[in-house]
Amino acid sequence: MKNNRIKIRIAIIAIALLIVGAAKAQLHVPPIFGTDSLSARLDEMTRLYVPPKKIMWVSNDSLVRNTKVLLLPGTGQTEMGKRNMCSLHTTESDTASILLDYGRELHGGLKLVLGSSKPWKPSSVRIRFGESVSEACSQHDGGKRRKGYSTNDHAMRDMVLQIPSDGQIEIGNTGFRFVRIDLLSSDFTIHLKEAPAILRYRNIPYLGSFRCNDERLNEIWMTGAYTVHLNMQEYLWDGIKRDRLIWLGDMHPEVATIMSVFGYNEVVNKSIDLACEQFPLPQWLNGISTYSMWYLIIHHEWYMHNGDISFLQRHRNYITGVIDRIDECVDENGNETLAKQRFLDWPSSHNKAGVEAGCRALLCWAMEDAGKLCEQLGEKEYVEKCGNISKRLKKQIKQPNNLKQAAALMSIAGLMKPEKACSEVISVGGAKNFSTFYGYYMLQALAQAGEYQQAVDIIRQYWGGMLDLGATTFWEDFNLDWTHNAGRLDDFVPEGKDDIHGDFGDYCYPSFRHSFCHGWASGPTPWMTQHILGVEILDAGCKTLRITPHLGDLEWAEGTFPTPLGVVYIKHVKELNGKITSTINAPDGITIK
Repeated sequence: MKNNRIKIRIAIIAIALLIVGAAKAQLHVPPIFGTDSLSARLDEMTRLYVPPKKIMWVSNDSLVRNTKVLLLPGTGQTEMGKRNMCSLHTTESDTASILLDYGRELHGGLKLVLGSSKPWKPSSVRIRFGESVSEACSQHDGGKRRKGYSTNDHAMRDMVLQIPSDGQIEIGNTGFRFVRIDLLSSDFTIHLKEAPAILRYRNIPYLGSFRCNDERLNEIWMTGAYTVHLNMQEYLWDGIKRDRLIWLGDMHPEVATIMSVFGYNEVVNKSIDLACEQFPLPQWLNGISTYSMWYLIIHHEWYMHNGDISFLQRHRNYITGVIDRIDECVDENGNETLAKQRFLDWPSSHNKAGVEAGCRALLCWAMEDAGKLCEQLGEKEYVEKCGNISKRLKKQIKQPNNLKQAAALMSIAGLMKPEKACSEVISVGGAKNFSTFYGYYMLQALAQAGEYQQAVDIIRQYWGGMLDLGATTFWEDFNLDWTHNAGRLDDFVPEGKDDIHGDFGDYCYPSFRHSFCHGWASGPTPWMTQHILGVEILDAGCKTLRITPHLGDLEWAEGTFPTPLGVVYIKHVKELNGKITSTINAPDGITIK
């Protein structure tokens, strides 16, 4: 019976995908466009209108009335008059303001559906989007990046504009959860019928899933999945408010999440293609040498999941070009001169010796994966070249200098025993000095050392710590030390408390410039699929999978894993004697070991 249910579910998903594909194929453009339609670009995104979940605050109950109507589902249609509408009235001395909470982080904008105004003419309003209550109520810094002030970097989130009477208007394109509206026109009344958020997202099914008896882990898995989903716009971004760009290195955890949740998606291919166009050889991708290393690693893992040899062949010249570029920068004694700037992630930047060790380890990892790519491409000369680069690099193995990022990369690259990397560096202090980006590789090193339970405990503490502060997506950066006296992001900061958004942040993300939806922070999602469900890809295209569960203190875990051949269902149950019983249902063509 269970097998039948799984088959039915897979069939329903397949039919849904066919319907979506057919709908795209049958797109009709008005004939008046003629050949102009050939140069037009179809919007790949879907839009949903989401009403607010809560009225967070109003400036004055006598100036802002009947707010509950804004929480109701609307029609999107303007009505003349003021029946069943929220009214805002600004006087010469008092400004009418309202703060709306949409319940979760969203990407998109705001739609205002308006009734009649008094006087009957356009009025001036200020709209502020915020990923936290504090950001939605903050002042703009004028481009100075000052603590306690917000920015309009990468996306306009604080603006003044005119709105119509008896009409509607759509505003903004950014990442947010809260919206504050201030009526700036004095001696003026507007009637607001609806104020839904416009959720703009890629309309794709969640083929992968994860559930266990710990709801905290379930929420963390889904939060990571949703964080990346929001960043899957026309291209794969870092953040939906700030860093709306393609950063190849930062993409690696995102691509790992996409493979675990959505399976193949064109946004990955498109983003890699565009990045290579933007940074032609001999440039380093994004101007950062380590990001060209990540390019090679991403290619290998993406190929192993999808088995798309045509995409790999299309990048043959760029892949071999990167290898040549690296080869000329590593001498016979293992000295390398790739670039003066060494970058792993921002929190590691102060530890120069550790970053040096980490960069060399990342390069060794990239050369190993590049060699495997060249085997698939039939480039025997480059297979040998990758091996020689690695041999030269290993003549000089640097020490991690107590940097968890470096120790994690050295473990993964085989330059340091995982047990030593964890006991001497990564496990010290538990989640202390973890980072949202490189935390994924620290978790991987813990798994290599067999420290699955410690990894799960750190996921609960570190990524769960963001949830405890009201997060619905994972952040660009997070430090557990911030939590000691911090208020939640989804409320006003109490007297004597720290503002988790406005008071922290460093490097390029001070204060409210800090992104609260950053795809590189999604590492626990693929990690739980890989290590708790135990999914390991052995052959390109997922034709052979090894399933090795590690439940730790969990009683059971189940989920699905998307492959090019269909969805694999997995369930593990721990018996009273500690033995794990597994149920695995895989589509035809997949071998399970």
